[in-house]
Amino acid sequence: MTLLEPSKRSSMNLSGRDFIELTDYTTEEIHYLIDLAIELKRKQKNGEEYQPLKGKTVGLIFEKSSTRTRVSFEVGTYQLGGHALFLSKNDIQLGRGETIADTAGVMSRYLDGIMIRTFGHEKVVDLARYATVPVINGLSDLAHPCQVLADYQTLYEYKGTLQGLKLAYIGDGNNMAHSLMIGGAKLGVHVSVASPEGYEPDPQIVADAQEIAKATGAVIEVVRDPKAALQDADAIYTDVWASMGFEEEQKAREVAFRDYQVDEQLARYAKPDYVFMHCLPAHRGEEVSEGVIDGEHSIIFDQAENRLHAQKALMAALIG
Repeated sequence: MTLLEPSKRSSMNLSGRDFIELTDYTTEEIHYLIDLAIELKRKQKNGEEYQPLKGKTVGLIFEKSSTRTRVSFEVGTYQLGGHALFLSKNDIQLGRGETIADTAGVMSRYLDGIMIRTFGHEKVVDLARYATVPVINGLSDLAHPCQVLADYQTLYEYKGTLQGLKLAYIGDGNNMAHSLMIGGAKLGVHVSVASPEGYEPDPQIVADAQEIAKATGAVIEVVRDPKAALQDADAIYTDVWASMGFEEEQKAREVAFRDYQVDEQLARYAKPDYVFMHCLPAHRGEEVSEGVIDGEHSIIFDQAENRLHAQKALMAALIG
């Protein structure tokens, strides 16, 4: 079961590319990455060695802390035969004011690829502009394409298709909402985002996703009512109400989002065989009830596992 025809897959070459957001990749290229992730997952489960990064080093810059991003990239690099170098903001000169251009120039002389997890999206863009090795966006305040690549891999594994599925995202119109919309538009997945007033996704990203969706038949929409978003949904997705960097807004957001908790009652508006998704970490009792996130519809740990396989696919394709 693959998304891409074998003839097209064999001719696909992404070597040397950056991975900043899914807008930079065609539908076929994203299909290729998902197929490759599934193949690498199979190889790992079967104990088959696959080491296209042998002799290579990947630098991992973290200005934001992480569980899944750090572990998936470190373990993934090791399993692919390479070496991962963890670099916190205090380990390199970015924390002391060195320019992105200088950091990129120096690191490109040492490393075969760079992953950065940071706040401002412009840092990712500038790093990619000045680096001469592939740069992967591990997360920025604007986008989280690495997570979404794993998410759509997981959804495909459960549903056997992506085209025509509906994903309802309930909550903050943040980087997760942005990348889910762009990814859905590319892959033919209808994405309905329900956010309270003042917390909607970036209008330009919504417009971009809707323009992309014209080619795949996907419907990308932003609504106020979570019940409307959930109608006929194959997947329910949510995220924390206050993402990293917005913790000081926690109390205000608890008030604004009080009608947006995904609980058993709200989930009834989705299809009976819906799957529940969350990028983690989760706050049980806030954006989602324990009954939903720990219930029979939840596939959160399959998502988390697929971060490893999706990140391996990225590194194998871009750096290997």
